[in-house]
Amino acid sequence: MGGCSCPSHFLKSQKFLASSRHVHKTAAHVVARSAPEDTVTSSFASFIHGARHDHLSKTVRHRSKRMILDSIGVGLVGSTTHVFDIALRYCRLYSPVAVSSVYGKPGVKLSPTLAAFTNGVATHSMDFDDTWHPATHPSGAVLPALLAASQMLPPGTKPTGMDFLLAFNVGLEVQGRLMHFSTEAHDIPKRFHPPSVVGTMGSAAATAKLLSLSRAQCCHALGIAASLAGAPMANAATQAKPLHIGNATRLGFEAALLAARGMEANPFILDDIPGCSGFSAFYGVYQPKPLPPPGDHREFLLEKQDIAFKRFPAHLGMHWVVDAALSVRNLFVHYAGSFSPTLIRTIVLKIPVSKYINRPFPSSEHQARHSFQFNACAALLDGDVGLGSFTESSIHRQELRELLDKVVVEHPEDNVANFDKMYGEVALLLHSGDVLTGKCDTFYGHWRKPLSKESLLKKFRSNASHVLPEEKVETIITTVDNLENLPDSSQLACSL
Repeated sequence: MGGCSCPSHFLKSQKFLASSRHVHKTAAHVVARSAPEDTVTSSFASFIHGARHDHLSKTVRHRSKRMILDSIGVGLVGSTTHVFDIALRYCRLYSPVAVSSVYGKPGVKLSPTLAAFTNGVATHSMDFDDTWHPATHPSGAVLPALLAASQMLPPGTKPTGMDFLLAFNVGLEVQGRLMHFSTEAHDIPKRFHPPSVVGTMGSAAATAKLLSLSRAQCCHALGIAASLAGAPMANAATQAKPLHIGNATRLGFEAALLAARGMEANPFILDDIPGCSGFSAFYGVYQPKPLPPPGDHREFLLEKQDIAFKRFPAHLGMHWVVDAALSVRNLFVHYAGSFSPTLIRTIVLKIPVSKYINRPFPSSEHQARHSFQFNACAALLDGDVGLGSFTESSIHRQELRELLDKVVVEHPEDNVANFDKMYGEVALLLHSGDVLTGKCDTFYGHWRKPLSKESLLKKFRSNASHVLPEEKVETIITTVDNLENLPDSSQLACSL
């Protein structure tokens, strides 16, 4: 797995970034105004700038490497989708300096920020990427930017694997801390897609760390990123939704690059300033708190809040109803000897109130990935939900439509739209008068019931094998597993 070469004219243009990574050896090219002391924003800038390798615990390193491997896998399989093809064709129009790798396309390179964008789109193209609590998709907003940035830097200034892992965790931490600024963030979103907001900030933080920006530049990178953030929930279940992740990772990356070039922004962007909203513009309830400096007595959020990995490519909420549907299907097969839809009079789904994932009759793959009804019925009919469940032929099957006609939705008061508290229940009301019920409080893959190492590797191998030969698939697994010891982190991007 060799290194990637960069055009000489591009390397020349990146000298300012090389100097940023060796700020103690050379004079800074940009004299940035210092961020004010003792503010929420300055505390975040200090954290980004001051985080060190030894601040990452064994648990954090382990969990974040699982996230990196899973995110690469879903990005690779996502490179087979139509929406990825649209994004790639667009980006190839505007990549005169092509140095950064693209998921699933070994012979293709793009300019760094457009490679980040395209790979971000791939990551979310099937809604197969990880989910955290409070609700966001943290890896896809950060990893593509770091992969592209690692290839952008000239030889001799490449970040190590440990640098890469630290920057990734800085990006996660910033996202998680921002999500805790508002109680609204704990529930399934209604107004904006969280990764388009906190993900953009996390990408800016992660790339600022990887590029070794100064404390003041880290502050400005956050301020610039805030002006590039946001995407409405109305575009959920459409081809535009993957753009939210693509833009988050790209625009956060660009914010860090602009800050490195000397652009300044409001140094109070995260603080709650009456009459002049900064990041608080995204929330009705906003209570920011300073981020304590990294050290022995402060844990990263990933230490205590693990991640959810999806077993099939659909919105996270679907995993509760699918597991409940599979449970009641087993009861039904035991009851009737086989699965016979004609014996079913009504299918009752007990789910939380969430308009954008309550879709009785989805007509496209993206709608199907965001439909409680579709996923429950697909699980009942097929005994499984997987990549093939969301093809046009599968979505429009007559027998599936007949099951959808039998669905009735209920919203119990105790079933709240919160990924840490919700449940899924599927009841089959039979013509005989009998009632069979399956319920799922915690699906396999949730942070309370995490995927085993074997299950995660099985998912990665299945996803990656769609576009890469077995030898390359195994190389990526080994590379991620030994990321801390990698002398040049761009080797990971070059293996894609």
